[in-house]
Amino acid sequence: MQYPITGRQLLGFSESALGKNTFQTFNPQTGSPTPWEFREATDSEVHTAMEMAVSAFKTYMDLPGKDRAAFLRAIAVQLEEQQEDLVTVYMQESGLPQGRARGELGRTTGQLRAFAAVAESSSWMEVRIDTAQPDRTPLPKPDIRKCMRPLGPVIVFGASNFPFAFSTAGGDTASALAVGCPVVVKGHPMHAGTSEAVGQCIQRAARQTGMPEGVFSQLQGSGTGLGASLVKHPAAKAVGFTGSKAGGLALSRLGAERKEPIPVFAEMGSINPVVVLPSATEPGKGWAKAYAQSVTLGAGQFCTNPGLLLGIKGSGWTAFSKVLAAEVDAVGTACMLHSNIAAQYQSLRADFFAQPGVTRMTAKNDHEGDTRGTGAVGMVSAAEFRKNASLKREVFGPFTLLVTCEDREDLMRTLAGLEGQLTASLLGNEAEIQSASPVVALLGEKAGRLLINGVPTGVEVCPGMHHGGPFPATTDSRFTSVGTDAVKRWIRPLSYQNLPAGILPPALKDDNPLGILRMVNGQMTAGPI
Repeated sequence: MQYPITGRQLLGFSESALGKNTFQTFNPQTGSPTPWEFREATDSEVHTAMEMAVSAFKTYMDLPGKDRAAFLRAIAVQLEEQQEDLVTVYMQESGLPQGRARGELGRTTGQLRAFAAVAESSSWMEVRIDTAQPDRTPLPKPDIRKCMRPLGPVIVFGASNFPFAFSTAGGDTASALAVGCPVVVKGHPMHAGTSEAVGQCIQRAARQTGMPEGVFSQLQGSGTGLGASLVKHPAAKAVGFTGSKAGGLALSRLGAERKEPIPVFAEMGSINPVVVLPSATEPGKGWAKAYAQSVTLGAGQFCTNPGLLLGIKGSGWTAFSKVLAAEVDAVGTACMLHSNIAAQYQSLRADFFAQPGVTRMTAKNDHEGDTRGTGAVGMVSAAEFRKNASLKREVFGPFTLLVTCEDREDLMRTLAGLEGQLTASLLGNEAEIQSASPVVALLGEKAGRLLINGVPTGVEVCPGMHHGGPFPATTDSRFTSVGTDAVKRWIRPLSYQNLPAGILPPALKDDNPLGILRMVNGQMTAGPI
């Protein structure tokens, strides 16, 4: 490799190796350790990273948007230049294929460039200006101007299932950097080598573009202690997390219990219900095969995996269910991210099949103890599903549960009992969907993204995307972790009243030197005042 993996912490522009304890990553395909050893970060290194971030924030928050945009684009270029080495390490630590690695890296560089455009446009500042009316009666009106400003240092937790796109240089990091927040990343211990290799790219990009030291740091650790230390550090102002419900809730509690509570934006997964109306069960529609592919995609290791399909009792639903199960069986086994994830999947799947009223629809079994996951489909009645909370759990892997409803009313009762979701989907023809408006409305209450005639696996990175949802899908349904609105997690409003023109931020000055669209006295304009 051009830039060897050292196993050290990345602190600003330097490396650090104060910790005595080490850990390794493993190749899920072989079960063998990778050739690197990683130092566990110390409390001293946590403090250094956070203090450097505080110092960098004083400069970074006021940099012109074009300078932060140049930094983000430089990261993208670095990732592309190091693509071959990055993909090699990614594959060694994740067990995922080369095509997935290259596609995910492309998504990551695309995100960086999208957030660079946000930084450059300064649109995220949401400027509001209400000019003074000194002659207003009975009281004069003051000059009041408002814009968004960055919160401060952000802690980002790398995700296990997206070593590029939701980790070191992923959407959380890119969106925070775009609006002026330094970032300290806690690398995921299952892909620490990938994390370091990507972190080195960010380090080089920061140097090249003249960013303040401390705008980015990355710490490694195999346990929960490092994450807790970062969240509890008084310099941290917000947290981004993608992972399990248990992990997200633990971090959220830590954030809330601080002397100065901070927001923890945790995306914690979902079972992503899919309602299959009768017309969608027709063989010619192809939905059974499409959903078999969606369930098993990436060994089912997606937060948008369709873990629950609901249909109306009848010959069409019965035939659809059999085809879906056969198609899932035909996919075969796939390597999962880690032996622990595979073991948990096998255990949860077995527990589902042991629940009262659940029928196993698929035939294949895993070989116990290996890292491969076999797709599985179960079926249960809506009545049994409603009374068994165990059947509403997320299974992280290629599994889905089919729920048979007696009629539309039975379907509505079942949907009403679901928790918050990242996505909800509805399959059917236009006439059916028009007549199912109560179902559409109920699904909209439950989810952050509502799909009509589509599969939920595949999250488009665009301004219109919302990747979030009501609790427990996320800790705050108002915010997204995908798409350009992700920046809204890292900013807060500040209102300025009667400030002299000379000390107003550029976005609020009368002559609008940034040339951005602003609301002035209730009207949107890009012109001067």
